[in-house]
Amino acid sequence: MNMEKEKESNKKRRHFVLVHGACHGGWCWYKVSALLKSGGHKVTAPDMAASGIHPKKVQDLASITEYVEPLIELLESLPSESEERVILVGHSFGGICISMAMELFPKKIAAAVFLSAFMPSPDRGFLTLYRV
Repeated sequence: MNMEKEKESNKKRRHFVLVHGACHGGWCWYKVSALLKSGGHKVTAPDMAASGIHPKKVQDLASITEYVEPLIELLESLPSESEERVILVGHSFGGICISMAMELFPKKIAAAVFLSAFMPSPDRGFLTLYRV
């Protein structure tokens, strides 16, 4: 493969960060991960704190910020001057997680997908989503 075709091929490959919903873990994305990887994409499906195989216990979480720490740490670890901007996908409660990540790392995110997910907005915060 010549260099020009290889560069073009690499441009089409994306890094997907799949964020699970409440009462799940990164494991729930196994079929989606396999399909994306077979298409040549990079996939990361972290366990949020106290979820999946993450060692923290739910009773040890003092805030939503602590719950989202694994995602924040992942995004912090990405090079800041990289052409690789991730595509965040959040399911259910994962929408809250990716919303927080979007605010903290706007230059590291190419797009966000809210898959049947909570989607706060500037005038409708996290707590208003639970009001009747």
